[in-house]
Amino acid sequence: MKDLLFLAHRIPYPPNKGDKIRSCHFLKHLASTYTIHLGTFIDDANDWQYTEILDSLCAETFYMGLKPQLAKIKSLRGLLTNEALSLPYYRNQAMQDWVDHIIKTRRIKKVLIYSSVMAQFINASHDIDMIVDFVDVDSDKWRQYADKKQGLAKWIYQREAQYLFNYEKTIAEKSKVSFFVSEQEAALFKRLAPELEGKITHINNGVDTDHFSPDHLFASPYHDNEEALVFTGAMDYWANVDAVTWFGNAVFPRLQKYPQAKFYIVGSKPSKEVCELANNKNIIVTGAVDDVRPYVAHARLVVAPLRIARGIQNKVLEAMAMAKYVVATSAAMEGIPSDQTLDVSVGDEVDVIVQQLDKIMQDNGAEIISNNNRDFVKAMFSWEQNVNQLSALFQ
Repeated sequence: MKDLLFLAHRIPYPPNKGDKIRSCHFLKHLASTYTIHLGTFIDDANDWQYTEILDSLCAETFYMGLKPQLAKIKSLRGLLTNEALSLPYYRNQAMQDWVDHIIKTRRIKKVLIYSSVMAQFINASHDIDMIVDFVDVDSDKWRQYADKKQGLAKWIYQREAQYLFNYEKTIAEKSKVSFFVSEQEAALFKRLAPELEGKITHINNGVDTDHFSPDHLFASPYHDNEEALVFTGAMDYWANVDAVTWFGNAVFPRLQKYPQAKFYIVGSKPSKEVCELANNKNIIVTGAVDDVRPYVAHARLVVAPLRIARGIQNKVLEAMAMAKYVVATSAAMEGIPSDQTLDVSVGDEVDVIVQQLDKIMQDNGAEIISNNNRDFVKAMFSWEQNVNQLSALFQ
């Protein structure tokens, strides 16, 4: 088999959060047709235990530990070097030396870049075809962050949005082909950089619909008579923090007439702001759990009140695959084709969301099983179909 260099900004295992789900499926698929040389960072000490699994999939691996707090300090160098702060955040000489060595000694001619920041380890002297999975238009995510901030933070985020976009354009220009997580995300980048339209495409995320299935039987994690509104996600990620604090403070208190209603926030590393929501006895912050599926399976419904979002939200697709009703913002549904048959309510204003939730909660606990949601995900978001599109890009 031919050699392929796979560079990822975060270890592509376990598939327990959005970016790692995508990179894990891509890696497993490519390992069936290529000899993989994997270079990646590990920013969670708990993930070191999974290196043996990746070693079994790859011919060679190189793991570099990354401490987020130190990396944030290191990223400030970008203010002096006139570059996006995201680049020095990941810059690492040991990673660079390994990439140089692997390309030279293995004579590698193709590389998959997972997240644009990893493209900094490829230079003109390497003579290699670069395929880049941007996943999201990250620069636009920083723009959205800036819109929510004031003062110095606003300036930093605005600067990052502009500098990172300039970098994204440069990388897309140098690549053989670049792709994004959805048609909408690719269209946004094409609008921002129309001169690169011919080199831009998209590959959707997928869902393991056997794993996320309503057919599995789980013990309920909830107390008797609780009607849980559940949100799942990494709870140190700012977009998720913003979503649950907004919902917990502005939306959920208006459901007080339903004493059985509980808002469950399920996900690892909850921030201080998230933990403080638990001061409300009807809001439960679980922290990390071994499996989110029991929480989704036994929930009254799933909420996705994201106000800042890019790409496709796996949490929404997974809930739909489990045949759950979803109440979401338009940002959370971006990248998911609209379909009038779906059991999904979309709203961005507090009054609208409260009205949607009120209508559902009035049904006295009647379970909503949405086969339409599950059928839609199975038809539109198959991993098998999507990874085959990835293979075609390497031809």
